[in-house]
Amino acid sequence: MKVTVMCVLLASASLGLCACNKAKSPDQVQANVAQATREAAESDAKADANRKQTEAQASQQLAKDKADAEAKAADTSVAAVADAAVTEAQNANKIALAKCEALAGDAQRQCRDDANAHLQAVKDRAKAAKKGPLEQ
Repeated sequence: MKVTVMCVLLASASLGLCACNKAKSPDQVQANVAQATREAAESDAKADANRKQTEAQASQQLAKDKADAEAKAADTSVAAVADAAVTEAQNANKIALAKCEALAGDAQRQCRDDANAHLQAVKDRAKAAKKGPLEQ
């Protein structure tokens, strides 16, 4: 009896497995292929649009970063030029003040005032240049 039950179970399982591999009709296969092709095309189109958008954003970010870097380099360069101008003016001021020693009284005081005013003007221009055109 056990053998008979086993044989019946084995036979029913075999029939069940054979039914799973049943070929579909050509119309159904064609419809499935068309749907899969359509879904793949839609997915490809979305991926392509996403890629293009990402590339555009990356390009914009690169341009912005480049502009920021150029502005920072320009600011650094302006600051260096301004610092050099102040140093030159300070050295010229020392020389001018030494020359003022040859004068006496009001002439000496006027000479010193002129030299110091020139130095202060250079310092003010350097400070304004470091601030930049937008911050003045």
